[in-house]
Amino acid sequence: MSLNQRVPATGQVREIGIVHLGLGAFHRAHQAVYLQRHLNRHGDSDWGLCSANLRSNHALVEQLREQDGRYHVAEYRDREQVTLREIGVLREALYAGEGGQELEQLLQRMAAPQTRIVTLTVTEKGYCLSPSSGQLRREDPTIAHDIAHPQAPRSAPGIVLEALRRRRAAGVPAFTVLCCDNMPDNGQRTRQAVSALAALQDQALAQWIEQQVAFPSCMVDRIVPAMDEESFARLEQQLDCHDRAAVVCESFSQWVIEDHFPLGRPDWEVEGVQMVDDVRPFETMKLRMLNGSHSLLAYVGLLAGHESVFEAVSDVRLARFIERYMSEEAAPTLDMPAGIDLSVYGRDLLARFANDSLQHRLRQIAMDGSQKLPQRWLLGAEQLLDQGRGIDCTALGIAAWIHYCTQPLPGRPAHVVDDPLSATFADVAGRFDGASRVDAFLDLQEVFPPALSAHAAFRDAVHRAYAVLTRDGVDSLLHTFAAPNR
Repeated sequence: MSLNQRVPATGQVREIGIVHLGLGAFHRAHQAVYLQRHLNRHGDSDWGLCSANLRSNHALVEQLREQDGRYHVAEYRDREQVTLREIGVLREALYAGEGGQELEQLLQRMAAPQTRIVTLTVTEKGYCLSPSSGQLRREDPTIAHDIAHPQAPRSAPGIVLEALRRRRAAGVPAFTVLCCDNMPDNGQRTRQAVSALAALQDQALAQWIEQQVAFPSCMVDRIVPAMDEESFARLEQQLDCHDRAAVVCESFSQWVIEDHFPLGRPDWEVEGVQMVDDVRPFETMKLRMLNGSHSLLAYVGLLAGHESVFEAVSDVRLARFIERYMSEEAAPTLDMPAGIDLSVYGRDLLARFANDSLQHRLRQIAMDGSQKLPQRWLLGAEQLLDQGRGIDCTALGIAAWIHYCTQPLPGRPAHVVDDPLSATFADVAGRFDGASRVDAFLDLQEVFPPALSAHAAFRDAVHRAYAVLTRDGVDSLLHTFAAPNR
């Protein structure tokens, strides 16, 4: 191991200008790093961070408070080259998951005139939108609570809405809302969640939000595995880094943002951020090429006996399968600006997946499949079918996902399916088997758009893949995909 660079945090934060919802590993390894580089370059900044966890990990908030908001990010190029970066731009950490005083602190911070941007990484399910239709899920318990108790919100849309309500009442201009989660048109989807909730509470407020609040979209890209005891031990042994708030990630990082910030923003472009008029081509490219491949590796790779992304892409059959998916089913659905070579992008992705220093667990990627698959696979599958193209790779992915949600993995005990629809999956598994189980899944309107679900070619492809998967096993299918003249 070669620690080729240690970068200390420098500079002085004059005030907090950005509030972030979702104090997870990705935020600490991505957005916070860009802000720290901005602070290091300028020496001082009005763009300090307040970051809040809304649900889990109160211990992380306490750890960061003990460390005065400072922590480390280990950026691995490979097992032999790593940069250890200190982050000191986080000036306030809050835990709002239990409401009460810290929720009130968060709302006051968001309502303060100094806060000009609110960013979010709360995962796809955190916006309480139907994955297939994009409409607000009024039956979601947190949304139902926020409708009844708007001043004590529990959901991310509810917290944003209450902070905007306070700013409007005080005559303070609206902050910009920047979603940094993996959703198509993530700015518009965030607007939909906040505006739909506002319309259920206060029509005048909903109209003000429509007229006054900016919701730019962005695309974020950096592989950041969840931290575990093995990760912390490696940091201590290899880098002498004894930091329980540290994060491990790859060295690659990308951020593409629509440039619409009425109250101003950091000069992110100096740090390599791409500020654009329309982020959709980049967003769709990443969702279908990177995230779509990750989900395929997760469900198919777990069935093949692998535990990490590195293990999965080291399997030449799986690597060939992912190459075929990217070239035959993802790339044909993309319309990219001049200068973007999707074949090069695909080769670079495979090289990133093969970074053996990250140990990115497939089970982490497999979480919340019902929320992820519509934008990663299903929208592209609709395009392919409309073009008369095949969807064999996607169909195998869906078949493997159904298997993962309803049966133990081969040779292993039953696993917990971490998904908002896990109870529904268990009910389907208990009542249906074989082809009827596939039909029950494809009829789930929460996941599958009606037009796609009703498409005969789509259903036939998934049925064929599931039948072969359950009859012959995943190895037989992977050998077929690896064949050079398939």
